[in-house]
Order: sequence, then structure tokens, then C-alpha cells
Amino acid sequence: MAVMKTWNLPVLLSTLAVVAALVSGAHPVRAAEESSVPVGPVTREQVEAAAPQWVQIQVEAKIDSEVARALASVEPGAEVTVFLGTWCGDSGREVPRFWRALDEAGAALPFQVRYIAVDAEKKQPGEAVTGNDIRYVPTFIVRREGREVGRIVEESPNGIEKDLLALLTGREKGLITTREDLQTASPSKPSR
Repeated sequence: MAVMKTWNLPVLLSTLAVVAALVSGAHPVRAAEESSVPVGPVTREQVEAAAPQWVQIQVEAKIDSEVARALASVEPGAEVTVFLGTWCGDSGREVPRFWRALDEAGAALPFQVRYIAVDAEKKQPGEAVTGNDIRYVPTFIVRREGREVGRIVEESPNGIEKDLLALLTGREKGLITTREDLQTASPSKPSR
């Protein structure tokens, strides 16, 4: 007499879902992690809570302290918007360096800082991403009187504190990046 094996339907469906994810190249664990990724306007504290390892990176970050302190004396009225991903290695390098520079500059900065967290596909939050042409993160956009002065994309070639100071003082305008594909890809935003 043949013995028939019975399957537990929930276990079978779960197993099939994992196999399908592996075959398609998706990572089921990553998908679960991404559900806790902040998206939209966030505070520094919310970013630190979502990516606590960035706090230690900030502590260890090497910056030019003199240049960072000069951030406190730029002409008032600018706004720096930081598009970041807590899932992103480049954000995990540059944003903590940015925080270190801001902390070195002091509590009373003459410019506003806003943070906008994006999803891994850089599609959400939709209007903020598309309206600011965000293709890579982090992207630091400096505005004065509502107009974009310049942006630092993905990696700051001279150190975030130096490149940010150059944009805030008007010594530099346009795109600052190490990405060669962007330096000629956007004629409306002049390269350095």
C-alpha cells in the first residue's frame, strides 16, 4: 500500500513564494527591510533611527573643521535639501559627513536644512523626486530665493563641507559630482 504525503498548504505556499523570489533575483529579506525604510520628508532624528549605524559613521568622519565652521558665516537665507536613502551606501557615507560638518558649524546655521528620504527605486515620494530630477542619492540641492544654485550628487569630490560651502557662498554653481556620466548628461545644469 502506497503512503500519500499530505502538504500543509500555508507552508507550501510560503516555500513557493521564497523559491519564486530567488529565481527572479529578488531578495525576500531585503523586501521586508525595505518596508521600514522611511520615504518622504524626514528629520535627522528619524534618519538616525532608521539607520543607526550612520551615527557611528558621523563620529568617525574626517572633515576639514575650519571649512565646516565657515558654514556658520555664509549669507543667510539659503535652503539645503538633502535627498537620501537609508538603504544607500553613498548616502551612508556622505550624509553622516554632512552632519559632522553641520555639528562643527554650530547650532545657529544661517540656512535651512530639509531631508527627503526616497525609496530604492527613486520613485517615491513621486512629486519631490521627479520635480527635482533625482536620479542618484544622496543629492544635496542648494537654493537661494527659491532658485537652485547648484547640487552635489552622490559623492562630493572635495569633501561635503568644502563643496557645500562653495555653493552657499556662490564660488561654485551647477553640478558638483564625481559621476562622469552626469557631468555632460544635463546641459541645463552646468558642470563645474
